[in-house]
Amino acid sequence: MTPGAIAALGALAGLTIFLGLPIGRIRRRSLGLSALLNAVTIGVLLFLLWDVITHAIEPIDAAVASSTHDAVSLWKAVGFTAVFFVAIAIGLLSLVAYDRSMKKRAALEPHASGTPRSPLRLHEQASRTAFLIAVGIGLHNFSEGLAIGQSAVSGQISLAVVLVVGFGLHNATEGFGITAPLAGDQVRPSWTQLAILGVIGGGPTVVGTLLGSVFVSDIVSLAFLALAAGSIIYVIIQLIGVAMKLARGTALHVGLLAGLFAGFVTDFIVTAAGV
Repeated sequence: MTPGAIAALGALAGLTIFLGLPIGRIRRRSLGLSALLNAVTIGVLLFLLWDVITHAIEPIDAAVASSTHDAVSLWKAVGFTAVFFVAIAIGLLSLVAYDRSMKKRAALEPHASGTPRSPLRLHEQASRTAFLIAVGIGLHNFSEGLAIGQSAVSGQISLAVVLVVGFGLHNATEGFGITAPLAGDQVRPSWTQLAILGVIGGGPTVVGTLLGSVFVSDIVSLAFLALAAGSIIYVIIQLIGVAMKLARGTALHVGLLAGLFAGFVTDFIVTAAGV
């Protein structure tokens, strides 16, 4: 396949993330709706956390299984494990540092922007959460792009197409997850802001597809999956804190299950296709 055709496959898989972004412009705000959307996002992210960790440890498991017969595989397993732990730590702690620095900067700003509970300040907090979710999903989608590129360049076109369909379904739900924190906000996000979030979350799929068509590397894929896992862990913790403040027990549990089930359904579709 030509580089243009390979990039088109990545774009098809990644740009479906834009389908869920308009949910962020819901105008009416209610605690019940906010709690439900927040819970659905947690459910989607819980699925993604399971998904990325499952795929990240595959090369580690393979190396460990071979280590009893091969000393090289033993050192390979050790190296992969080290990369896995370090990348998760970087993905988690880098977002901790980023969020802390943003909060310090906001605290030093003049009070002209409003009190901590003003609509503008609440919008800034929601926008920061949406950005962090987009970063975590973008790292995850980069590794998905690697898989698409590798299958396309090896001539497995049917597999590449199935991956595009499956990952495209995933990204449609992920787009909803990105902007759910913005839904019902008193300050509506602009289309430009939503577009930027979409590029951050979906754009890496195209980049990963192009890179995957050039070289194959288990350790690169593992590293980005682990980075995604660390960042997703951080965001889940933040959203659980929001859920506790909203204190909507039924909405929390129903929404969490809805998001979790949506993630697994799309995964089952891919599995049913033989991937």
